[in-house]
Amino acid sequence: MNSYDPDQTPNPEQWLEYDEADRLDLVMDHHQSAGIELPNTRIHAAFHTIIENQLAEGLAEVQSALDRLMGEGLDRHDALHAIGSVLAEHVQGILQESSSGGKDTQDYFHGLEKLTAKKWLASGQ
Repeated sequence: MNSYDPDQTPNPEQWLEYDEADRLDLVMDHHQSAGIELPNTRIHAAFHTIIENQLAEGLAEVQSALDRLMGEGLDRHDALHAIGSVLAEHVQGILQESSSGGKDTQDYFHGLEKLTAKKWLASGQ
């Protein structure tokens, strides 16, 4: 695997053979070569990488959300962004609640269950 294309599902075994820094570089290289300007390419790429890792590892809740969002009309790249919006909310919640025990993974999965293409598109993200 020499490159990353968020509109194509990476081969899970090949994806997971790369170390985390190489996966991150692949995602950043894609966005830079596509001319996609972002406020923070590294953070954007980190969220892509986390979600691709979850998919490659077979996390059913994430795969289900991706399939549902694509079935609702989003392309794969936008579906990853929609999932990333839920992940970002979850991470923010963890950071805000760290002193009170934080959130667990089920909160993330619940957010994915509630996520729809229509809601994500309406959010303007």
